[in-house]
Amino acid sequence: MQPTQRRLANAIRALAMDAVEKANSGHPGMPMGMADAATALFTRHLKFDPSDPKWPDRDRFVLSAGHGSMLIYALLHLTGYARPTIDDIMKFRQLDSPCAGHPESFMLAGIETTTGPLGQGFAAAVGMAIAERHLNALYGDDLVDHRTFVIAGDGDLMEGVNHEATGLAGHLKLGRLIVLWDDNRITIDGSTELSRNEDVVARYEAMGWHTVECDGLDSGKVSQAIDKAVADARPSLIRCKTIIGYGAPGKQGTAATHGSALGAEEVAAARKELGWTDEPFVIPDDVAKGWKNLGSRGSNARAEWHRRVEASPKGKEYLARIEGKCDDSWLKPHVDGLIAKPQAVATRKASELALDAINAALPATIGGSADLTPSNNTLTKNIAVLDAGNYGGRYIHYGIREFGMAGAMNGMAQHGGVIPYGGTFMVFSDYSRPAIRLGALQKAKVIHVMTHDSIGLGEDGPTHQPVEHLQALRAIPQLTVYRPADAVETAECWAAALADDGPSLLALSRQNVRALRTKAEKSNLSAKGAYRLKGAEAARKVIIIATGTEVELAIDVAAALEEKGIGADVVSMPSTDRFDEQDDAYREDILPDVSNRDILRVSIEAGITRGWERYTGLHGLKIGLDRFGASAPAPDLYKFFGLTIEAIVPKILEKLGK
Repeated sequence: MQPTQRRLANAIRALAMDAVEKANSGHPGMPMGMADAATALFTRHLKFDPSDPKWPDRDRFVLSAGHGSMLIYALLHLTGYARPTIDDIMKFRQLDSPCAGHPESFMLAGIETTTGPLGQGFAAAVGMAIAERHLNALYGDDLVDHRTFVIAGDGDLMEGVNHEATGLAGHLKLGRLIVLWDDNRITIDGSTELSRNEDVVARYEAMGWHTVECDGLDSGKVSQAIDKAVADARPSLIRCKTIIGYGAPGKQGTAATHGSALGAEEVAAARKELGWTDEPFVIPDDVAKGWKNLGSRGSNARAEWHRRVEASPKGKEYLARIEGKCDDSWLKPHVDGLIAKPQAVATRKASELALDAINAALPATIGGSADLTPSNNTLTKNIAVLDAGNYGGRYIHYGIREFGMAGAMNGMAQHGGVIPYGGTFMVFSDYSRPAIRLGALQKAKVIHVMTHDSIGLGEDGPTHQPVEHLQALRAIPQLTVYRPADAVETAECWAAALADDGPSLLALSRQNVRALRTKAEKSNLSAKGAYRLKGAEAARKVIIIATGTEVELAIDVAAALEEKGIGADVVSMPSTDRFDEQDDAYREDILPDVSNRDILRVSIEAGITRGWERYTGLHGLKIGLDRFGASAPAPDLYKFFGLTIEAIVPKILEKLGK
């Protein structure tokens, strides 16, 4: 006899209590409060197959309220995923367990995106829903026909990124997106009345969402609410009224269940309250079998989908899209054209020229901008806008939603089948940085296009001039930052970014730069991170390392030094990250051992100098600006801040003792 929905749900509650208690760390309250709603979703609605966690047409489930991670760990274990095992769950929040404090997409199959920083899972889910609609428009219902479900808490809905993502989803009419809101009215500080008095449901309705309310502690009523959401063409918010820590008689409904173990006495009382008589981490046979049977119900749908793929003339093409492979056959003809007709253009314009070739060659790309399309140069010819009337388009107007854009792009990349890129001003990476960081943690293949990358943007002044941003972004692990010097380097950096397994960021100029690369090369030099653009003519005494728009300045400084009989290499370093990955022999060739005091290393970059000692050495010379910028035309600013031949050459001579 199949266990009741409540008995199935109590297995989630028991595992959550036991794991948090054993770790003496974690959040038991949310899993206990949402156990009935999650049981309804996973046993009656969600399309998945634990035997094939990467099945492309599975429904996506995102636990945006990632602090309640034991909810997803319990669900994965109970429904039959290979991991987590019960041993994994017993080691919850320990170093040798995949059951981390917050769900990590790279640690367990079945976790679609890493969550924990509130609101970001919600934003990623919006991106997944966008990707599903886009691919459905191209390949049809036979190959692409799934939904994205989210469990979100009060904190998720308070975060600013939630407002951005909610507005975007409503505008795009993403009817395949269904959010179950755990409305338990508790945050860490206490009641939500301490910090919120808005009508959340009315806000969602105003943004174009369908809303429905239900008793979140009654799986039957939750299931009915999900049916209503599925039937509506709009994205849906299901308000699940729950009690945090449900089942713990002395602490339920209070913040005491939010971020700490219940304590042995309260766990024992909860077991009695729930009628759960088994020992910790023991799931009774009837419950275990019941969950496994319900977990396997998607196997027939998966088998039928595979048959449709094999029969479809688009099946192989779709599978190739999901694999995400990119070729760079576009690069050589594009670079050959640039060399044949050298152009002095801003690297943001050079990026647009590269994107013209990329978007024609790679149909998986989906571009966009946070309301800066004419400035970012991210919209190319022959691609249409993706909107509610045309999901087959390949360009999204995100509006002034930098954080929401970056979060959605993470979700699009994790869904698979698309390669998202999105633009904004580099200074506004401050708005999107949390999503850039979370994407880097997961190696989500997103390309962030950041233009107006220095004081060279000019008159907009210090509020818009990034000075610390390049080094701050380079500090993010697993994010590759590129700052190209001319049109050829820009194309090479795009090719390298597309070949990367994780996220990349292109820092691009507003001001024009002359063509520096005028000869064809056999390989992508920028993919090495740094290379010798100009070798010393006289005996080498100086190595000038520069990035982006300052590389042409470095060439001119080197020429002035050569006139004085001082040999100077110029090393263009579009990516410090890529250079650091090269073998010792290559790095030693480009930058000979810094202990050799006969060679002075000089860095030139229109930003803070902190960090450049890694390449110049302690006795090197760092040229930049360790202060905010100013409002003036770019040439005046470069002169004012000493980024000119006349200012730099004397400093080098002084350092050389000349």
